[in-house]
Amino acid sequence: MSAKERKVQTDSGIPIEPVYRAAAADVPENDPGVYPYTRGIYPTMYRGRLWTMRQYAGFASAAESNARYRYLLEKGQTGLSVAFDLPTQLGLDSDDPRAEGEVGKVGVAIDSLRDMEMLFADIPLDKVTTSMTINAPASVLLLLYEIVAERQGLSSEQIGGTIQNDILKEYAARGTYIYPPRPSMRLVTDTFAYCQRHIPKWNTISISGYHMREAGCTAVQEIAFTLANGIAYVEAAVRAGLAVDDFAPRLSFFFVSNPNFLEEVAKFRAARRLWATVMKERFGAQKEQSLMLRFHTQTSGASLTAQQPLNNVVRTTVEALAAVLGGTQSLHTNSYDEALGLPTQESATIALRTQQIIAYESGVAATADPLAGSYIVEALTDELEAQAKDLIAKIDDLGGAVAAIEEGWVQEQIADAAYAFQRQVEAQERVVVGVNQFVDEHAPKVPVFSPDESVARDQAAGWPDCAPSAITALCKAHSTACAQRHRAATTCFTH
Repeated sequence: MSAKERKVQTDSGIPIEPVYRAAAADVPENDPGVYPYTRGIYPTMYRGRLWTMRQYAGFASAAESNARYRYLLEKGQTGLSVAFDLPTQLGLDSDDPRAEGEVGKVGVAIDSLRDMEMLFADIPLDKVTTSMTINAPASVLLLLYEIVAERQGLSSEQIGGTIQNDILKEYAARGTYIYPPRPSMRLVTDTFAYCQRHIPKWNTISISGYHMREAGCTAVQEIAFTLANGIAYVEAAVRAGLAVDDFAPRLSFFFVSNPNFLEEVAKFRAARRLWATVMKERFGAQKEQSLMLRFHTQTSGASLTAQQPLNNVVRTTVEALAAVLGGTQSLHTNSYDEALGLPTQESATIALRTQQIIAYESGVAATADPLAGSYIVEALTDELEAQAKDLIAKIDDLGGAVAAIEEGWVQEQIADAAYAFQRQVEAQERVVVGVNQFVDEHAPKVPVFSPDESVARDQAAGWPDCAPSAITALCKAHSTACAQRHRAATTCFTH
């Protein structure tokens, strides 16, 4: 079949025409920073301020994670993003039998306020913002963070950041839930109210499409399921007695960026426009900040391959560029070795440098919404918005996002899309370089990082007697046993 005859479609199944012309889409006349914010939420976008470079990191002990955070900040990272281990995400202490084999493996183990103090030792929390990927125990981890800030001499009004706090996508795609959906929703809205009164600069939720897309859903489904969950949270907060314009400005979102470059750019634009419309027309929001879809992006972990892992540098670059051209407010770039293990320090640095090269060398940050007016980008924006809007209407008919998740409908849609994707890969209808085409059996090996296995034993044993609550500068005089215990730390608890 010739290239002219070959049918091409996006990941969502939207047909791609060989040539697009002006009649294919309505080019929006609105400037960036103007409702419905298709072209971005700020008038000059990155010309005024770059996106936050927020590399997701955390492993083993709080001391080891602290060292990685301070290393990344020294290399130019502009915000923190904390990965907690699975026991912490499930509200389990490290000595719980159910935590065995998982302590410190995919994130940092936090069992106490002391752990939280060590995690942020020598990091001024009034100078950086922190994102914490935590859901079921989000209110507890936020409280610990607030106390750490107080012990640094800061008021809660001085700190800023985000907790994920998005329980609905846990039932749909991720699985780190503790309580049933409806009681969990109460915890979410109670956190909205608390932060409104006490931590006004805190983003109270990160409504996440990332995990549903990584589980297999399409770009259309990612928009629709994410915004439907957002609608459910707004409705729950209103039922709890909160005024929309009091809490909506602190809602934030979290999307993936996949290699399908043009569809991903259009996806971000469509989601922004659709959310602004929903907030204005469905909920009567008046504040501009209530209408703005502010979002963090992470490049796709599911797109990374264990085969020819250095190819992942290119995949991540394409995905990061799509996020920037789509108008993200913050960005994490995956490391090339993450299909094999946790990032090494070297691979994490390359991932950060990828963002910095896009920001300072590519020129794409010089003007807002550089792809506006592209016939295909505008056509895809319109089509993604229309299809996502139809899917949200279907969810409304099912009784809303909570009911659709309780019935298993959302999970079924994600599973069906994931199955279809895998069938396409296996049939070579979808090319994955190095996996089903352009295979190289002699690809170079890359080093794989493994966290210290002793962290599970040490966390379960608890802190030694030499560890009072105050953190000070590195203690040169502590005993050999204590030095061994804190060998990874650059600061420690003194005697």
